[in-house]
Amino acid sequence: MVDPASIQVNRRARRAKTDRLDLEQLMRVLLAYRRGEPRVCSMVHVPSPEQEDAKRPVRERERLITERGAHTNRIKALLYGQGIGEVFPRRADFVDRLVGMRTADGRPLPPKLVTEIRREHERVCLLDRQVAALEADCAADEENALGAQEARIAQLEQLVGIGAISARLLVREVFYRTFDNRRQVGSYFGLTGTPYDSGQSRREQGIGKSGNARARTLAIELAWLWVRHQPQSALARWFVERVGTLKGRIRRISIVAVARKLMVALWRYLESGLVPQGARLRAA
Repeated sequence: MVDPASIQVNRRARRAKTDRLDLEQLMRVLLAYRRGEPRVCSMVHVPSPEQEDAKRPVRERERLITERGAHTNRIKALLYGQGIGEVFPRRADFVDRLVGMRTADGRPLPPKLVTEIRREHERVCLLDRQVAALEADCAADEENALGAQEARIAQLEQLVGIGAISARLLVREVFYRTFDNRRQVGSYFGLTGTPYDSGQSRREQGIGKSGNARARTLAIELAWLWVRHQPQSALARWFVERVGTLKGRIRRISIVAVARKLMVALWRYLESGLVPQGARLRAA
């Protein structure tokens, strides 16, 4: 299966486009690919139905977390409009505290507002139960199954700074497939650079962001956690030496570089068992 975005087209403002011309272009691309030209196009690695189905729990949990956050923020916004701050809707005694809350001018909360907040809180509790049940099912499946993906999840969990949820998402979304080299790993995460060097114009356009957006977000989050929980590793020391006490844009750019290096190191760790340099493992 050919990635259509990788096929070169005419860059004229008005170009002829018909099914016949598209078929001729596609045939030329396929013939060049069969001749061995490496960059004529990109091929899509289609996952199997089992691999695609294994992603469902991870993506469902992400949607549930987002929906729970929306309901929680709605409750906070309703109370903040009455002059009440510092509330925690997910606390067990939140409903009991709601009865005794007072507005900024000392009045009790309006009854219809209390009813609306109670309904929002019921949705939050339902989502809490669904997330807990989903995580329990995933943990039970990983304990009972003996597949390659479950083994890789357990292998990633041995590293300090990577938890069960992060390891599960990495394996289900990324490391279920094989990569030939580190460039393919960085490209899949969308963390490769896009330089512009033509004539006297030379600049860096930032990362490509053409890969898996869900995996790229997790990679950057894990990079921050890696710097915090693995301070003696080579990657963390490289980040500290390069950034130092700088804040802002330079720090954000450097953490993206750490994320790419970290994902390549984790790929090597899963493929050959090579622990990232200076990384600590959890006790057995």
